[in-house]
Amino acid sequence: MDLLAYEPGEMYFTEPLTPEVEALLHKASETYGDPIAEAHLLEAEHLAPEHLTVLVALYRYHYYRHQHAQALEVAIRVKKIVARRLNFASDWRDLGLPDVQRAAAHAAELVRFYLHALKGSGYLLLRLDDVERGLERLDKVAELDPKDRIGAAALADVTRQALQTDLT
Repeated sequence: MDLLAYEPGEMYFTEPLTPEVEALLHKASETYGDPIAEAHLLEAEHLAPEHLTVLVALYRYHYYRHQHAQALEVAIRVKKIVARRLNFASDWRDLGLPDVQRAAAHAAELVRFYLHALKGSGYLLLRLDDVERGLERLDKVAELDPKDRIGAAALADVTRQALQTDLT
């Protein structure tokens, strides 16, 4: 499976939003630097707690404000939601390449999204100085993406090199 080979099809962002949720996301984007933006996002999340567009907006809000712990919480929720939709094991450690290949046959975009969420959670854990758990997630993505299209193996390698440099 080539994780960068995009076929026309439904993306996770095409799931329709209610007009109310769409308006809240628009308000959040218009007020981004103001604390009210987060209130709009949280209200959208309350109305559509499993909508991936809402969760991506909330993740990005926290990520770009360097609120890594909050972004990590959103990434973990996203993984659980997408795992359920893909019939993946609830624990990402139990996933294997055959699971990813099976799911990619009918939902490649969602599989990519899941792997990006797992990579993102690994990166955020690194930023939170939880290197062991961060690398564990990056290594899992690398295992599930042998061509390293998502870049988790490269990120893990750079992290390990930095750790070695720090030790010398």
